[in-house]
Amino acid sequence: MLKGFDMEEKAKNTKKTKGGVKTFIGGTILTDERVTKQIPFLFFLAFLAMLLIANRNWSERTIRQIEVLQDTLDELRSESITMSAKLMDASRPSEVAKKVEAAHIDLREPVRPPKKLVVTKK
Repeated sequence: MLKGFDMEEKAKNTKKTKGGVKTFIGGTILTDERVTKQIPFLFFLAFLAMLLIANRNWSERTIRQIEVLQDTLDELRSESITMSAKLMDASRPSEVAKKVEAAHIDLREPVRPPKKLVVTKK
């Protein structure tokens, strides 16, 4: 009886290992017990792959937004420098005097320097 049992066990083992490509193409590999035990792990790997793809897409979108904001910041910085230079030019006393004269406003530059007023408390 032991001889028959050993023969059946060998026959089962050989059935599981035979026909690797044929079982894969035929789809019978999915019914094999060794493969069905690994299905949860395969789902886990697929889930991790989807997380990896989603993370990469999110990172690339964030990088593109950072580049757009950096370009906008550079444009605003150059505009600020330009406006500051124009304001500095327009606020020079000689330019202010020309603008007052062109606007026909009756203002004159002071001849005497300003004096400090001192108030004494009683």
